[in-house]
Amino acid sequence: MRAAVVERYGGPEVVRVVDEPRPAIKKGEVLVRVRAAAVTSGDARIRAAVFPAGFALPSRLVFGVFRPRRRVLGSSLSGTVEAVGPGVTQFAPGDRVCGMTGLRMGAHAEFAAVQATRLVHVPDAVSHDDAAAVLFGGTTALHFLRDKGKVGPGMTVLVNGGSGAVGTNAVQFACHSGATVTATCSAANAALVAGLGAHHVVDYRVTPVETLTERFDLVLDTVGNIGLAGGRRLLTERGMLLLAVASLWQTLRARGNAAAGPGKEAPEDFALLLQLVAQGALKVVHDPTPDGASPSDRTLDLADIATAHARVSSGRKVGNLVVAP
Repeated sequence: MRAAVVERYGGPEVVRVVDEPRPAIKKGEVLVRVRAAAVTSGDARIRAAVFPAGFALPSRLVFGVFRPRRRVLGSSLSGTVEAVGPGVTQFAPGDRVCGMTGLRMGAHAEFAAVQATRLVHVPDAVSHDDAAAVLFGGTTALHFLRDKGKVGPGMTVLVNGGSGAVGTNAVQFACHSGATVTATCSAANAALVAGLGAHHVVDYRVTPVETLTERFDLVLDTVGNIGLAGGRRLLTERGMLLLAVASLWQTLRARGNAAAGPGKEAPEDFALLLQLVAQGALKVVHDPTPDGASPSDRTLDLADIATAHARVSSGRKVGNLVVAP
């Protein structure tokens, strides 16, 4: 099978496509023929070994000290069941499924072995591209806005970085929850973010987020440029600061009216996101013009995965970027 491997830390050029054996499946696992897999900021961080401040050493211990412990990256995928291991009764060959593989990764390949408990069925109304794309940003948005922030009707929400994978989902989820949403992004992406439901869109180049005079019930930072002190200055008296990107020091100090740390990868959240997409209540935004691709392409071939990594690392990616093995 074709697989994108990373055998040393470095720039996008270290990712190369090679022939690898199909992964063997064990009890409780499913062999998925991957139809679409997201290339995320998490993949780019691991490939480059560039982590938020303070996380370099613990991240190296987890992902590999001198080289990536998992040669095949990618944790968000959608595809069809090729085979099931012993004890798997909820899926059968041919089923459309999607899920997240966690630290095991392996999604950037034609086949991936995935624990059955990490998969859900994909509705016929949802494409593989959308299913793979929505998981990373969607679960993060749910974790912070719903679980940590308890977003609801009448609240005011600031989404810092409204055009990214997390931000595009967060804007929509906050709006669906009845909140009034302000989002920051570049002028080039303002129409997109407004179209997702944001009531106010701020060009961060003209009005840096730290200069905003408004106060918000929830502030979600998807970029990592606010910090605890700056974020708390943007809060109402009972507001909550949500740091989707934070240093180790910020994560340790995020108490009281601040929350940070990794989100959860819960199958029930996968199913909820898919339901919202199938109903048309959640739009999955795909990066419209990956560098090196035709403007009409929204999905790159696995052979172009280095291009996908370069786009993610550029900081100019809009929404989600998907490769098709």
